Amino acid sequence: MFFPLLILSCLVGVLHSCGDPSETLRIIHAGSLSVPVREAADSFEARNPGARVLTEAWGSKAGARRISDLDVPCDVFISADYRVIDILLVPDHASWNIPFAGNEMAIVYNHGSRYSDEIDADNWYRVLLRDDVVYGRSDPDSDPCGVRSVFVTRLAEIYYGEPGLSERLLSRHRNMIRPKETDLLALLEKNALDYIFLYRSVAEQHRLQFVVLPGELNLKDPGLNDWYARASVEVRGTRPGETMTETGEAMIYGITIPNKTRNSLMAEEFVKFFLSGEGQAIMERNGQNSIVPAVSSTYGMVPESLRQFVMAE
Repeated sequence: MFFPLLILSCLVGVLHSCGDPSETLRIIHAGSLSVPVREAADSFEARNPGARVLTEAWGSKAGARRISDLDVPCDVFISADYRVIDILLVPDHASWNIPFAGNEMAIVYNHGSRYSDEIDADNWYRVLLRDDVVYGRSDPDSDPCGVRSVFVTRLAEIYYGEPGLSERLLSRHRNMIRPKETDLLALLEKNALDYIFLYRSVAEQHRLQFVVLPGELNLKDPGLNDWYARASVEVRGTRPGETMTETGEAMIYGITIPNKTRNSLMAEEFVKFFLSGEGQAIMERNGQNSIVPAVSSTYGMVPESLRQFVMAE
């Protein structure tokens, strides 16, 4: 009986090494969060021996639809726009939403970009309209950065007093629209693109150069929400064939635990870590300002252990 028992023992060991499903945490997150989420996941695993954190990067809307439409297993969802959670997941697929960080839009480039020696906050749109300049942006139907790129052009048209500017910018290089903003980085690196509408945090993480846009255009300041609201865009709705209007506001990221999580206890522990001092320090180090604690319209549904990170309206 020794050999069969030995074989059985080895088989049990192999199965155990694959990881207990209860110790696996699955996170779907915005592409712009790839660097900080991986850092947070590594720190969480180090703090919790045996835990395994699996991450998937998507445009936030596409990521939310993986949960709502495809029923993909997910224990934590982190969006570049808290409104994606409110619109696409609450209440059927998630019960609450905690806003946790800000960011800002920038025009990002590298040393090989045409006219990189002269572009600035005053002339960036003129540079982008030059015949030999190629730029990219992400898809508004899949990614909040794509929506915000449209807002930047709409607001720029008003701010600079240039009628038709938004349409002139948006009609160019439509073949360079990608599902999420980080998909454009390789194209910039290969000089297939000169510029990208992108988050400042991602530019800093990848040590890229960028134009710091005026506060009226960068969607950073909640105090300018009335101004930002002058921009809007029609995007894909929650059902096939439907559209909805999104209106500009300062960018705020959000996090939730989907209703169908397979590991609610570990999910809560990760969110607690992510929103705590060490987790938010990781965000700050990667170029995103913490807004914890922030107001949430779903405060009453937030788990008791996480209410320290949120405020009621």
